[in-house]
Amino acid sequence: MTNTLLTIGQGYSANTLARRLAPQGWRLYGTTRNPERMDEIRTQGVTPLLWPDIEPALAEATHLLAAAAPTDAGDPFLAEFGSNPAELSPNLTWVGYLSTTGVYGDHGGAWVDENTPLTPSTKRGKARKAAEEAWMATGLPVHIFRLAGIYGPGRGPFTKVRAGTARRIIKQGQVFSRIHVDDIAQVLEASIARPNPGAAYNLCDDDPAPPQDVLEHAAALLGVAPPPAVPFEQADLSPMARSFYAESKRVSNARIKAELGVKLIHPDYRSGLAALLAAEDSA
Repeated sequence: MTNTLLTIGQGYSANTLARRLAPQGWRLYGTTRNPERMDEIRTQGVTPLLWPDIEPALAEATHLLAAAAPTDAGDPFLAEFGSNPAELSPNLTWVGYLSTTGVYGDHGGAWVDENTPLTPSTKRGKARKAAEEAWMATGLPVHIFRLAGIYGPGRGPFTKVRAGTARRIIKQGQVFSRIHVDDIAQVLEASIARPNPGAAYNLCDDDPAPPQDVLEHAAALLGVAPPPAVPFEQADLSPMARSFYAESKRVSNARIKAELGVKLIHPDYRSGLAALLAAEDSA
């Protein structure tokens, strides 16, 4: 049987995975709610499907990646097909759910790993925790991937730093973990090769760091002055941006290395930003 991946929510991370799998002969399907994205998805070597018309591909799929964020109704896939997903997809040998490290909540900058109790404090984190639990209850061969802050081509700090619109928001003790999109794809591919249903994995690099340090380094790479520093209390942030600062933790990635044999392509933001800038210069 041909390896066939169906992705629910064909977006940034899923496109990067597709570019790894397509040359290996995988059959790839990906969903979108926007008909205008169909041609873009095709350029990734993926057959686009307009949500929720996916049942033929679901029946064919050997692998399923759930990359769509939960809504007020819960996980989109489970809200639509949750009553009988195993019957609709009898060939599945691997299911991946893309969650977030926000499920751990605030730990005051302390380290967390996959055994840390899930105590989210934000609405977004609580929705992800509920979605994780719902996926685990399906009886499918589910793997949970808790993603830190994602960056990569088109999602780096350089545009704002060049434009002079970046700000270094200073909140004492605040640290974030990050993950380059190439490493997300690498970990997913490694898990597909070494399935372990029921496992949860943190996807992050080796160097949790204050957000202002990342912007300062980006400015240094560009040879410009650091963005202005603004105390968190004085920053005019959107509710979404402010929610990211509600939690501080350092996330361990030891499990992806020990169990999946992963060696990070970009083990810290310095490596990742240097690669982004080099790619821009060679484009």
